[in-house]
Amino acid sequence: MLFVVSTPIGNLKDISPRAIQTLKDVHLILAEDTRHTRQLCSHFDIHTPIQSYHAHSKLERVEQIVEKLREHDLALVSDAGTPGISDPGSLLIAKAVEAGIEVSPIPGASAVLASIICTGFDLSRFVFLGFLPQKKSHQIRLIEEHLPRKCPLILYESPYRVVSMLTTLEPVLNKREIVIGRELTKKFEEFVRGTASELLIHFKKKPPKGEFVVVINA
Repeated sequence: MLFVVSTPIGNLKDISPRAIQTLKDVHLILAEDTRHTRQLCSHFDIHTPIQSYHAHSKLERVEQIVEKLREHDLALVSDAGTPGISDPGSLLIAKAVEAGIEVSPIPGASAVLASIICTGFDLSRFVFLGFLPQKKSHQIRLIEEHLPRKCPLILYESPYRVVSMLTTLEPVLNKREIVIGRELTKKFEEFVRGTASELLIHFKKKPPKGEFVVVINA
């Protein structure tokens, strides 16, 4: 069985007792960043072997893991939050399902959900877009494609691109309300609200730091 285990996105107290026990019980932990996961395991006295599995893992490596899953229970974790969401774990999960391997979730922290529940927007439905494309024209095209859906759009962004992204999308988004969450569950957690133009003014005064979740209202 493949256990898809959610880990904290900042505050270590957010991990569940079930997640800790699962990581202790499995034969092997597959981690995006083994150094980061070793620190997590050390904190919770978890001594299970850890192997790397990340975006650069070759298909042959994925197939080897699937074969190992036929004999042993393994756990998949990401650097933070829930694996498989805009994350290399999605390929392994798909291959495990394709091979008839049972996949079980160990739910917990998610940057997407942690952000949107604090927006005050109508969340009857929403669209998650992950990281936007690199090209500005592709960013505009993607957002314009989804704006007619009349529901919040959620995306990830890095501190190095958030100002560029807001500048590119400002004419498209016009006066739509945006909420940007950063450093979620950590000491300096912050939610910034405003239009694209207002947020650009904010980030000129206060340069962006940390990882961002951007929520664009309908």
